[in-house]
Amino acid sequence: MHEQISERVSPDASSAERRQRLFIPGPTDVAPAVLAAQTAPMIGHRSDEFEALFAKCEAQLRTLFYTAARVYIVAASGTGLQEAAIRNLAPGRVVAFVNGAFSQRWHDVAVGCDKQVVRVDIPWNTAVKPAQVEAALSQALAAGPVDAITVVHNETSTGVMSPVQEIAAVVRRLSPATLLLVDAVSSFSGVRIETDAWGLDVLLTSSQKALALPPGLSFCAVSDRALAKAATVKGRGWYFDFLTLEKALQKNTTPATPAISLMRSLSVQLDRIFEEGVEARFARHARLAERARGWALANGFDLMAEAGYASPTVTTVTNTRGVSVKLLNAYLARHDMEISNGYGDYKDKAFRIAHMGEVQDSDLERLFAAMEAYLAGQN
Repeated sequence: MHEQISERVSPDASSAERRQRLFIPGPTDVAPAVLAAQTAPMIGHRSDEFEALFAKCEAQLRTLFYTAARVYIVAASGTGLQEAAIRNLAPGRVVAFVNGAFSQRWHDVAVGCDKQVVRVDIPWNTAVKPAQVEAALSQALAAGPVDAITVVHNETSTGVMSPVQEIAAVVRRLSPATLLLVDAVSSFSGVRIETDAWGLDVLLTSSQKALALPPGLSFCAVSDRALAKAATVKGRGWYFDFLTLEKALQKNTTPATPAISLMRSLSVQLDRIFEEGVEARFARHARLAERARGWALANGFDLMAEAGYASPTVTTVTNTRGVSVKLLNAYLARHDMEISNGYGDYKDKAFRIAHMGEVQDSDLERLFAAMEAYLAGQN
């Protein structure tokens, strides 16, 4: 019965055709032209050609980050920039809001950097709310100044998006000197995030999720006041030192050897993003998220994310039908597709369908056709 889907998802389709294989929250599939850009001949990293490439990409990233300030480009994962934000901007106390695995990681990074960390636990599968931030920050401020708070905008582990614009407004009202550090690893370029207008001091992301690039690059917008704060902080390290990055940025380069091949892929992908149009890109992600949520409910599953705070890039489905996610993925693998199991304690209790990056409506249709064929065979 399962193989009846073979006519709808033929494995013999032309290899030249872009086929979405990965419906997981990173790494995501990369367009052939973007992959091919990595194969261009190597150039010197202190050459005019590289500086022109860097300048182009940084300017485009500023547009995508909605900032007039700066965007640092680093050869690292997003976790590296979590550490950069802590080391540069939190010499004293930091309040870490933890509502999933990656906000937990940011907390652990701060602890690992030997900072004074106030941990605020928020139930998983729910968003960090402005009222919770107000209560926790007010309590923390009663014991002294708070350098920064950390919030994950889009929790990849649960598929929940927190309202960082409203959170930022609360922080600015309660403690104008407190910096707002935001991880947007799995939401950036899939939804509008206005760094300057919302008053975000650090907004970080990485290459392998909604940007649909190979892993290995990370990016962060840093406000002027954050850079000024960094200048007063000792022990910033070197590789992730904002002042060192800024000095190199002024020369359209990086302090250490850059990932030149990945930068070429970045340039091609940024052109593709602006060719699609950022508003159209945001609308596509929103539309795909609605389709994924609708499919889950129509097929007897529940949604794990708190209502009203579901992610536009990854949908977490409660496994109410008790499906073996391992066997489902084994079936999908025969048709060159993959979804993600639930994260951590939610393994087998949920599964995650990512619809970020290059995913189109036809890709979801192909995935859902395969999943429905598998489910029909379980009856």
